[in-house]
Amino acid sequence: MENREEDVKVGASKFRERQALGTAAQTERDYKEAPAAPLFEPGELKSWSFYRAGIAEFVATFLFLYITVLTVMGVKTSPSMCSSVGIQGIAWAFGGMIFALVYCTAGISGGHINPAVTFGLFLARKLSLTRAIFYIVMQCLGAICGAGVVKGFEGNARYEMLGGGANVVNHGYTKGDGLGAEIVGTFVLVYTVFSATDAKRNARDSHVPVLAPLPIGFAVFLVHLATIPITGTGINPARSLGAAIIFNMDKAWDDHWVFWVGPFIGAALAALYHQIVIRAIPFKTRA
Repeated sequence: MENREEDVKVGASKFRERQALGTAAQTERDYKEAPAAPLFEPGELKSWSFYRAGIAEFVATFLFLYITVLTVMGVKTSPSMCSSVGIQGIAWAFGGMIFALVYCTAGISGGHINPAVTFGLFLARKLSLTRAIFYIVMQCLGAICGAGVVKGFEGNARYEMLGGGANVVNHGYTKGDGLGAEIVGTFVLVYTVFSATDAKRNARDSHVPVLAPLPIGFAVFLVHLATIPITGTGINPARSLGAAIIFNMDKAWDDHWVFWVGPFIGAALAALYHQIVIRAIPFKTRA
């Protein structure tokens, strides 16, 4: 009986009672802010973990393009949206794949799978320029290979007839409309990435790192629902580049700059907003 009573006491005091958000308990500095990554880190080039992370980004982006572009091809092959998964299915394919792939690769490379995400995290000094450039190169190569495999399955004529999954500003919208849609869409995604991986939230709520891929994938899903009718939804320069290179038609290149400039501006705005407004990092540093 004495041992049992002792177990009860230990169990009762082992975990602190959670307090509601917004209370004084949340102001405690119960976390450690990671130091800013160096701009250049040549030592990474001698580390296997550096190359392993790049390979993980390549494979993840390859699988991302393979599944999503095949889904787009399937919808366009169908005689009507009602006889296929439709726009909602395409959005679920993109969001679902990001959810799965971020879950699989987060512990290896951080699960970026997107040059815009890498760029935003670089601006926040979460990774070095060396690693950021390497990630972006591997992401673009993976996207090209993924789209290439889809073309191999579909055949040249069929692939070109169905548009190759390439991003273009759709009829009825201007380049400005497309640029704005890409900026806002990428802002939503990158802001979600920052929020889902925030050091303070990770320390306060132990379940946050486990659930992080879910809001990120859901953000991708929602952005696709909103902007597929405008641009087909890029918000990922590697995805747009891979499809454009394999499709290689003039209409895929006419507006291609939109799918690099827009996501990079959106990612930069999200990084600035989260670091300066939400986290107030510069003001903490001065203090």
